[in-house]
Amino acid sequence: MEQVVQPEVALKQHTIWQNGQTPEPCAVVIFGATGDLTQRKLLPTLAHMMHDHPLPQSFCIVAFARRPMTDEQWRAMALDSVNKFMAPGDKLDEKAQKAFAQNLFYCQSDFNDREGYQKLADLLERLDEEKGTRGNRLFYLATPPTTDSEIIHQLGGAGLARQQHNNGDEESWTRIIIEKPFGRDLVSAQKLNRELARVFRENQTYRIDHYMGKETVQNLLALRFANGIFEPLWNQKYIDHVQIVVAESLGIGTRAEYYEESGAIRDMVQNHIMQVLCLTAMEPPVAFDADAIRDEKVKVMRAIPALSQEQVASNTVRARYTAGVVDGESVPAYKEEKGVAPNSTTETYVALKLFIENWRWADVPFYIRTGKRLPARSTEVTIQFKRVPHQLYKPSETKGLVPNRLTIRIQPDEGITLKFGAKIPGAARQLESVDMDFSYAKAFGIISPEAYERLLADAMIGDSTLFIRRDEVEASWRIVDSIINGWKSMPADSVHTYPAGTWGPKEAEELIERDGREWDTP
Repeated sequence: MEQVVQPEVALKQHTIWQNGQTPEPCAVVIFGATGDLTQRKLLPTLAHMMHDHPLPQSFCIVAFARRPMTDEQWRAMALDSVNKFMAPGDKLDEKAQKAFAQNLFYCQSDFNDREGYQKLADLLERLDEEKGTRGNRLFYLATPPTTDSEIIHQLGGAGLARQQHNNGDEESWTRIIIEKPFGRDLVSAQKLNRELARVFRENQTYRIDHYMGKETVQNLLALRFANGIFEPLWNQKYIDHVQIVVAESLGIGTRAEYYEESGAIRDMVQNHIMQVLCLTAMEPPVAFDADAIRDEKVKVMRAIPALSQEQVASNTVRARYTAGVVDGESVPAYKEEKGVAPNSTTETYVALKLFIENWRWADVPFYIRTGKRLPARSTEVTIQFKRVPHQLYKPSETKGLVPNRLTIRIQPDEGITLKFGAKIPGAARQLESVDMDFSYAKAFGIISPEAYERLLADAMIGDSTLFIRRDEVEASWRIVDSIINGWKSMPADSVHTYPAGTWGPKEAEELIERDGREWDTP
């Protein structure tokens, strides 16, 4: 199944615009423009889009941040980040850097300063005249979640959320992108959603989860719904269980303040993992459009019952890493990381067993695990099929043969592997498990777009398919809240430990092994 790609097509360029669409002229306003997300991800992504996927000439980027800075200082800072964080093969030459810089503008203000938003409104009107952005605005909140409410309120007060008419008939558009986390529990998520709804309509609101921009996540839909050999088997009659793993080899870095508040369940399970689970388990949508797909995702989460206290105790494992070795380097324990409280009970690892109570997935367990300081960086979905009803071969002939598994590798080596049994050449009837492997890079010879590139492009053309809808957020928090509330009544020693560089605590192994199954380790 592995395909050989000729060298001349191995670096073929992808396209980010759907069905030949290109965005209308617009201004992208980034709040928190001097922060880490903007410098590492947004600016390099926008620079690459402007250079390799030409945006309209009537396009500009406006920074809104607290730090006093002129346009020229902001442009120098932005180019420094672009040169530092852009992929080596995407580096801009001097001419391209100059063209990018000419589209950068700066507006200095505190997030709670009403006059600053009026200053922003005046700047955007001037750019409409000078750059021809036609009143189209994309606001990106690359800011700490504690500032979201204030920014949303101020945008509404300044009239910046309204979609206006140009030349009396053509309507401009205004959209807002919100970064996760969307609240820290159901109550705060509902409050944030109400605040958004008072200022922006739901079709103006784009809640971004960068995992949804990954090519392989999107290909879950293609794998299931475009192939007649998979969808008929995608149910409880043929599938034994499903595993979702999101493993990170890195620790918390400089994010101690955030991570102490979130832990692994808020940081990964509530958003990334729930989204992948929904795409894996959802029913076929009636159409390939935003609302139809998101309707089916919400149905999946509504079919997952909240966990009782007893279920939390038996079907969840939480742990944190101790000192160990990762990639040949000694790393400190979580409690020794800078900014972590000595008596912290924050988990860096979570393993769960969930059930989806509907006809398709009745009695099929979904095993989930995610953690930091694990041996490798890997995100995979494994579908394990049931064994054959009657084994014709002797146990001695099938020693080591594992059940059929379909593994979707989301990162880092995007692809799909199907594991099946085959006879070893020779006279003996000896079977062994073999892999049929498919690699996106080798098969298509195309550089997959970065997740942020895909999502920014979709926001510019108004396609919200890969963004999170209000009811999705709240349905996810209902499940996660039940787990967090269950943990609150459990003793501190229920937070287990695992050495950095291992695949987690023994309790996580026991969680799946007591069901007669085992983790499919990447």
